[in-house]
Amino acid sequence: MKFTILPVALGAVLLLTQSCVSNKKYQELQTQHNDLQAKNKDLNVRFLNSQQELAVANNRVKSLEDQISAGRANLQALQNALDKCLTSSGQGNANIGKLVDEINSSNKYIQQLVNSKNKSDSLNMVLTNNLTRSLSQSEMKDVNVQVLKGVVYISLSDNMLYKSGSYEISDKANATLTKIAKIITDYKDYEVLVEGNTDNVPIKSNNIRNNWDLSALRASSVVQTLQNQFRVDPKRLTAGGRGEYNPIADNSTEAGRVKNRRTQIIITPKLDQFMDLIEKAPEKAPGATGTTPTPAPTQQ
Repeated sequence: MKFTILPVALGAVLLLTQSCVSNKKYQELQTQHNDLQAKNKDLNVRFLNSQQELAVANNRVKSLEDQISAGRANLQALQNALDKCLTSSGQGNANIGKLVDEINSSNKYIQQLVNSKNKSDSLNMVLTNNLTRSLSQSEMKDVNVQVLKGVVYISLSDNMLYKSGSYEISDKANATLTKIAKIITDYKDYEVLVEGNTDNVPIKSNNIRNNWDLSALRASSVVQTLQNQFRVDPKRLTAGGRGEYNPIADNSTEAGRVKNRRTQIIITPKLDQFMDLIEKAPEKAPGATGTTPTPAPTQQ
């Protein structure tokens, strides 16, 4: 509603009475008229602002009503899901029970693996200590014994093992091989891999084609010495050559090439022991949702 009638009426009264009032009275009426016009203008502005605020409020109310409707729909969906869950709770409890049984079975299997690994680690340390104590100071310069990832590595230098440029075992190697053979014989539950390695300098020999041949022949010589001279069961022995392709040092220097020319005797637990553990792995409980844990891989 606009307040425009009152100023017009006042103006008419002023016109009719202007001739009959004094100037002082006229000025008072004029001042009142101006005040009323200012108030009218202010009321119009406030009215327009109120209209705009009302429109904003209406939009806000509509938005809130939409949110309330969406909330009610979501609440209904949650209620439906809860009803469905409660309906199937009996089956859910059965599945939880089966899952618990599977977890318990898996925990027992994991503990078996841990116990087996701990036993293997302990045996490896005893084996390593016994061998190290049996070697003299001079032998230790040509023999390096270490345990890596559950496997015992005995690295022998070429200078100690073989005659120069040959795969024949030297006489001075017998004393060291005797001590290694005793350890191998004492630990009958271990497999033995003999691995030959060379540097990258090509071999010059009429009987040996390349470093592949040389590394394999040298490994074979050690295996046959362990079998024939020290009576190690050949079923436990494997000979392999890796040529120049498994270096542990830089072949560009003489010192690096010396390190790379080596034969490793690798002692590992028998594979069938771990296969027995794998076969004992717990099967997934019928109807359970979990999966059987994957057995830990054996170290080779």
